Amino acid sequence: MARSTSKDAQDLFRALWSAYSATPTNLKIIDLYVIYAVFTALIQVVYMALVGSFPFNSFLSGVLSCIGTAVLAVCLRIQVNKENKEF
Repeated sequence: MARSTSKDAQDLFRALWSAYSATPTNLKIIDLYVIYAVFTALIQVVYMALVGSFPFNSFLSGVLSCIGTAVLAVCLRIQVNKENKEF
C-alpha cells in the first residue's frame, strides 16, 4: 500500500512538473515573486515567534503587506496568462 501511494505521488509530481515546464517565462517570473513575498512573510512570522512582538503594529503591517503583494501578483498572473479567455 505504501509503495503504491509513493509511486502515485511520484507520478503526480512528474505530471505537474512537465505541465509547469510548458509555462511561459513571464508567468514563471511572477510565480517566483509570489514565492518570495510569501517567504518574506513567513520569515517575519518566525522572527516574531522567536524575538517577540513588541511593536505589533509593525509586525502586522509587514506581514499583511507581503501577503497583499502576493495576492496582487497572483491577480496579475491570472490576467497575463494567455490561456484565460475571460480577460
